[in-house]
Amino acid sequence: MGKRAAVLCGAAVVMAGAVTAVPTEASAGHTPEPAHAAPLTWKKCGTKDHPTLQCASLEVPLDHSRPRGRQITLALTRVPHTAEKSQGPLLVNPGGPGGSGLRLAGFVASALPKAVAAQYDVIGFDPRGVGKSRPALDCRPGHFDAVRPDSVPKTPWIERANLRRARSFARACGEKYADVLPYINTISAARDMDRIRAALGAKQINYFGYSYGTYLGAVYAKLFPQRVRRAVLDSVVDPTGVWHEDNLAQDLAFNDRHRAFMAWVAKHDATYGLGTDPAVIETKWYAMRAALAQTPADRKVGASELEDTFLPGGYYNGYWPYLAEAFAAYVNDKDADPLVEAYEKFAAGDASDDNGYSVYTAVQCRDAAWPRGWQRWRADNWAVYTKAPFMTWNNAWYNAPCAFWPTDTLRTVDVDNAKVPPMLLFQATDDAATPYEGGVTLHRKLARSSLVVERGGGNHGITLGGNRCLDKHLAAYLTDGTVPRGRGEFDAVCAALPDPKPLNSKVASISPRGAELHELLGFRH
Repeated sequence: MGKRAAVLCGAAVVMAGAVTAVPTEASAGHTPEPAHAAPLTWKKCGTKDHPTLQCASLEVPLDHSRPRGRQITLALTRVPHTAEKSQGPLLVNPGGPGGSGLRLAGFVASALPKAVAAQYDVIGFDPRGVGKSRPALDCRPGHFDAVRPDSVPKTPWIERANLRRARSFARACGEKYADVLPYINTISAARDMDRIRAALGAKQINYFGYSYGTYLGAVYAKLFPQRVRRAVLDSVVDPTGVWHEDNLAQDLAFNDRHRAFMAWVAKHDATYGLGTDPAVIETKWYAMRAALAQTPADRKVGASELEDTFLPGGYYNGYWPYLAEAFAAYVNDKDADPLVEAYEKFAAGDASDDNGYSVYTAVQCRDAAWPRGWQRWRADNWAVYTKAPFMTWNNAWYNAPCAFWPTDTLRTVDVDNAKVPPMLLFQATDDAATPYEGGVTLHRKLARSSLVVERGGGNHGITLGGNRCLDKHLAAYLTDGTVPRGRGEFDAVCAALPDPKPLNSKVASISPRGAELHELLGFRH
């Protein structure tokens, strides 16, 4: 996915249109083998970093209830196992919805201990609608082109301008993809995964999902519990809040994480010169926002684009030094150039971002009920904004097309599961994108699961990012299924990695692997 990957958001209680029931297989213990499971043809597509990478494509039904009907194509990658004995396929997903998994396969294969990776065929895939899969959605190219209206609707004109954008996006999707949108959803993506399994000739799959990928994995396990061998879920979506309530909870957590960044800047006043009081620094940040709302930097960075630029710091603290330098240059030196550079690095979108956002909205708006009356959105988001002003309205407008979505909604999947083998969950206590409570909730719903907590950690996506304690649990599980067992709400605890140092520090403080991981995971998921 590009710089603007997809943001987690929520589920609601008010629905418009008919409700489509979850297929009966959602509660069934056994599902028939797909009738057509043609073997895959793999071709070499190696890169400098991942020379053994292979590529293939797979046709799957657009509508799984009509397996002989229209077919769509999924793009796949594979790093083959090298050990004498294989533990089977390990499907990997970076989140989203809308995230491309093709490059993640190479990363996971190289980041795992060699002896562990050697035992698996690591399989990446672009879910339906994404990236190199066909058709690939792109509802309204340039939807996030700068400069957008201020995200905070302080006047009726600003609110109307943002509502026009949301309606236009939903309308464009409906006009362009009317025949496809009903089938872009998590249940269909989970069924695609089972088609991949069948095409690989495997009786069971292993799975490794980040962020939204944890929900996709939980839904797959509900649909096909007997076909799950092992599953790792990192940075866990709260399945009881998909998607509107999760979105509101996320706003509060992002505000806390933004304030953690303010505290880090205060700690390094000798470098940034913005003061030693986090509250004062936060006031300067909002003054910068107000100034940019009036006069966007280089006609590119207004108030909304500023929020987009600093949002990645809520996902990964490795970006804090870059954001702090841009912040300090604007406030102290009246120099907007570093801020514009940061926007172009972290927030400016491209075609892959347009695709990712199109799939994001298509999945989340179809997956679950959202409020269809704008009065509910207005009330909910103003109430949260009074406590958490950093990203509340930016996040609301990101999801607002769901208020006007042209399809009806599915019933959310109850992922309670006592049939699936032990699954291993990882969760940071201060994760903003998928707050800690979601990990605890899913742990309770997956009866045999284990939860490993990164205490004090605030990054989103924590395994294979440089924390040896977490990765030790991951390697043990993928080696022989070993999981930790505790008596409380979690089963094991790892300390978080230290926060980064300023860029002028002589001490390297950012794990190269962590930076690579978060570039692959993207920012809005």
